Amino acid sequence: MNSNDAGLYFRVARKVLNVSFPLMGAMLGNLIMMLVDRICLARYSSDTLVASGPAIHTAMAIVTFFTGFAGFSRSCVAQAFGRSGQGQAAYQAAVGILVGAGLATILLVMAPLIELIPFLSNRPAAITHLESQFLYWSAYFGSVMTLNMALSSYFSGIGKTRVTLIVGLIGQLVSIVMIIGLVFGKYGLPELGMRGSALGTLSGTLVMLGCYLAYMPRDVWGHLKGLILKRGDSVGSEFFSRIRKGFTIGGSAGITNLGSAAFVWIVAGLGTIGLAANNVNLTVNYIGGVPLIGLGIGCSVLCGNALGQEDYPQIPRILFVTMAIELTYVAIIAFFQIVTPTLLLTPFGLPDKPEEIRQVSVATARVLWLYTVAFAFSMTGGAVLESFGLTRFLFSTRIVLLWVLSIPVTYAITATHLGNASFLPTCWVVGSIFEASIGAMYFWRIWLAVRKRQNGIVLAQPATP
Repeated sequence: MNSNDAGLYFRVARKVLNVSFPLMGAMLGNLIMMLVDRICLARYSSDTLVASGPAIHTAMAIVTFFTGFAGFSRSCVAQAFGRSGQGQAAYQAAVGILVGAGLATILLVMAPLIELIPFLSNRPAAITHLESQFLYWSAYFGSVMTLNMALSSYFSGIGKTRVTLIVGLIGQLVSIVMIIGLVFGKYGLPELGMRGSALGTLSGTLVMLGCYLAYMPRDVWGHLKGLILKRGDSVGSEFFSRIRKGFTIGGSAGITNLGSAAFVWIVAGLGTIGLAANNVNLTVNYIGGVPLIGLGIGCSVLCGNALGQEDYPQIPRILFVTMAIELTYVAIIAFFQIVTPTLLLTPFGLPDKPEEIRQVSVATARVLWLYTVAFAFSMTGGAVLESFGLTRFLFSTRIVLLWVLSIPVTYAITATHLGNASFLPTCWVVGSIFEASIGAMYFWRIWLAVRKRQNGIVLAQPATP
């Protein structure tokens, strides 16, 4: 590599970090908020501890579909910004906001149906009642999250990710305070337990909504007004492609979350020791994976800008630099997972666990890096495919490799080791192999798209505000 190539890659790396670091900060803040929420519910009562797992997994599987759907707007804004600058980016953001508002309304209307989901199980009535409380209000905070995703897509798409960081941290801080206050009845707030967790989250998301509305430039509101005043048939043609591709993105995000929930329930077949060891390691796995999501989103934004400029040779460079940064981070995390697993797991309650749980937890921590590496490829590849608008391939690959192969295979091999907690590390290795296969398929499709100069996003011309 000569000095010109080195300088080129250095400039790309600086762009990737400038866009991605604020997103990584927002992701870490969200992780902290989630940990506080889980700790509060675990300490409030044994019933809320038991109910929190199924309720949160179910809620996030539903909410992630809607936020993923609305989040496709980011790719459209990124391409528009790369092609024509601020004006067309504002127009695409307005389209996304209108779609997001429709999705938020649908989710709100679904609240009474979502509330009934826990009663389909045979769990104790006290537990299902708590789950139902949380799920009802999850439709409310999920609808606001959906609208926030549509609004934030404008700032992410044009590379102003510091706005999303600031707004995210403000909302997360409010959520943390309100969750603690409403769960336990502190700071003069009522004690609401499980319901308080959901209402605390809703409080933070509403604050974020207010911030995004205040930050949004007038151009976006002008385009939004123009879209609303258009005739129905004209508006329908504008939205068809966005809705079709957004649906597959939301579906892919939803089935991925359901797959994660299914893995947790499958692992429960290894017995209470295996389940406890897995719960200890789940947070460590989040620490390894969550910051990578920010890098993946930043990579997709820059790839979208390059696609808008029809600069296809730039995309492999952006991908190479992003993966180099991600794998460097993974190497640091892997060192602690392999060499000092006990030190890494101690903050999450490992010393208080029985010896059997400690042994399985340590053995599992030493293989978690495999999943983190696989996740880096699959997550980044999926984000870049979204920037191309190649959503059908993304969705079908995830369906086949996750639900047709990975989940059934993991279930089959776990069924032959019921009660054997020492088999937990093998389950993670199997899951990592399939996740890596998804990543390989995504990268192959990106290579093909660059080679053939494909672009699945067709941008409409901006209306006059």
